[in-house]
Amino acid sequence: MAEILKVKDLCKTYVIEKRQNNVLKNVSFSVEEGDMVAIMGPSGSGKSTLLYAVSGMDVPTSGTVLFDGKDITALSANELAEIRLNKMGFIFQQMYMMKNLTILDNIALPALESKSDKATKAEKIKRAEELMRKLSIMEVADNDINEVSGGQLQRACICRSMVNKPKLLFADEPTGALNRTASGEVMEELVKLNEEGTTIMMVTHDAKVAARCKRVLYIVDGNIKGEFISKKKEGEGPQDNERRLNNWLMDLGW
Repeated sequence: MAEILKVKDLCKTYVIEKRQNNVLKNVSFSVEEGDMVAIMGPSGSGKSTLLYAVSGMDVPTSGTVLFDGKDITALSANELAEIRLNKMGFIFQQMYMMKNLTILDNIALPALESKSDKATKAEKIKRAEELMRKLSIMEVADNDINEVSGGQLQRACICRSMVNKPKLLFADEPTGALNRTASGEVMEELVKLNEEGTTIMMVTHDAKVAARCKRVLYIVDGNIKGEFISKKKEGEGPQDNERRLNNWLMDLGW
């Protein structure tokens, strides 16, 4: 598989009251097309900072981030915005949506905003509807965002993140605000998307969620301390991989 993301010697330093806080320290890793990678680590370890830095939502202090063969650290703000809109998808723990739009309109909005997408408005709306059917939320298409459950709203966020057919989907604690049932449903949808070819990189504190991923990177104090590779053996279920992951995490001090 080809590399979709290659990160080398990435550093991020904040200066607070004249003191340097080195959040990321020479982080290097790669993500291949079709991969599904979880980032785990203690609170304050740099997980979300890493996700934001490699997706162009934050500017790293130094290092390179090659996305689809292009160094995004060298791009202008407008060029980055175009790449994020057309080639990346984003899901967050807090389900940000426009309050004055219906669920369907929220999902279709990124496609309607895209200037590089030459499809007609009707075609873009149809694409959004197809995603809603795929994730079993078409019945709430005309609802306001406060008229649906948390699980439905997060699935709508997944639809929105996929409407421009991104090369890489970034997710920051996508199940963090959901109960266990809704969390399981959302992860099932993400796993299905990955099985269909979508590359996913997510931050999570939940080992049950991370165990569904193909790889887990463990970060402590701004450094990647280890990598877990999921290996499902014949006759095993998700709980077996979760048990192996938990043992690995404990060995690292989780």
